[in-house]
Amino acid sequence: MKSLFLRLVIYISLVVVFVGGMGWFGFQSSRDAFYQANRKEPLPSLQGIAKPKYDPKKPTVAVLLGNESTYGSDFMIPYEVFSRTGAYNVYAVASDNQVKTLTGGLDVVPHYSFQELDQLLGKSPDIIAIPFMNGNDEEKFQPIRKWIQQHAEATFLSICGGSGNLAATGLLKGKSAASHWLNLGVFEKDYPDTNWISDQRYVEDGNIISSAGVSSGIDASLYVISQKLGEPMAAKIAKELNYPTYHFVQNPKMEPFEFEIATYAMNHAFQWNRKKVGALLYNGVEEIALSSVFDIYSNTGTTTVLSISNREQPIMTKHGLNLVSRHSLSNAPKLDRMIVPGREASELVAKDMKNWNKEVLFIHSDAPERYMLEVEFEDLAKQEDLLTANHAVKRLEFRGDEIHLEGKAFPLETYGNILFAALLGLFVGYLIDRRMITKKNRNLLKP
Repeated sequence: MKSLFLRLVIYISLVVVFVGGMGWFGFQSSRDAFYQANRKEPLPSLQGIAKPKYDPKKPTVAVLLGNESTYGSDFMIPYEVFSRTGAYNVYAVASDNQVKTLTGGLDVVPHYSFQELDQLLGKSPDIIAIPFMNGNDEEKFQPIRKWIQQHAEATFLSICGGSGNLAATGLLKGKSAASHWLNLGVFEKDYPDTNWISDQRYVEDGNIISSAGVSSGIDASLYVISQKLGEPMAAKIAKELNYPTYHFVQNPKMEPFEFEIATYAMNHAFQWNRKKVGALLYNGVEEIALSSVFDIYSNTGTTTVLSISNREQPIMTKHGLNLVSRHSLSNAPKLDRMIVPGREASELVAKDMKNWNKEVLFIHSDAPERYMLEVEFEDLAKQEDLLTANHAVKRLEFRGDEIHLEGKAFPLETYGNILFAALLGLFVGYLIDRRMITKKNRNLLKP
């Protein structure tokens, strides 16, 4: 009986070790590939690149970039939404002029450093938008914290996990704030002096407006515009974006999401054969359309998205943001397909893609009347499965009801790899078991 129990413990322990160890390694590697997608490729010359013209008659919006990585859609949402009004100077701002990385591997050239913007304006920006910025290195975050604190009289707009970066400055003490549902438990422990709200798309408290997860940043940005420029302007921008849930701008109340991470974690841990997808960067590409490709596909654990351009030099987005691709069409790595984002893509770059011999998906311009995220969620379901797509919808906190997801019920490869890891643990246990039995039999045969 004792021998049977020992064998059982060995088998179970090895299954746990193999599944847990392989899963942990896969999860950490996958998450690092998304959140720490630092550039290794050499940079082209950045001399002479243009930036949006400064108009002293207009208020200024500073959208911050972190010194590690910045969540792509958290940054692009306020940048594009405020730029579309035409009423603001909108700038990408960082602690220095070095190229900064957005999650998934999209590289941005800041328009101004903190010092340069302060000298240009001679006062605080009117609005400071704070996306989620990785803050693993306290020393790298320090200049960002200091600059925010120096401009405490500005209107602050935090997007998603950016409320955590804002809380780290002390400016959320005694205030109410929203954040992504994945962050709330952590933030409640780290910043107990803040009242964290889970059932609103955005929360306004004094000069601070904080949004919940990712797409809630659109509601928060539109709300700020409605307060500063009037509700008709906010409604106009929502219509331009085909944004389907404008009612949250007027009433941010929502049913809070329940914490759920199983599919997301399993994909990151056990999807070992990820698809390689190119995202084409080109002059005039819409900012939210581009960043959403990286955030929806790359952050599933099933896909690696690579930035590819039809030119060596930086490209300029629709609203004046300078981006640097990591690959060109002429030297692109082997890809499963190319996604060309933007509702005007088929007009702007169709000629460039004529000689491309892989699948090309004009994901937004093929459905220009629909909201951009909806068609991406539907494509993800077809390419992967329903569990993965549904979690992406939840992860980006999208609340539209016009999504029609079709695909496999669950990620077969993910759970197949979990089974493989378990069987490998059992096989090693069997080998150990046989060795123990053989040794025992030999000892019994000794005179």
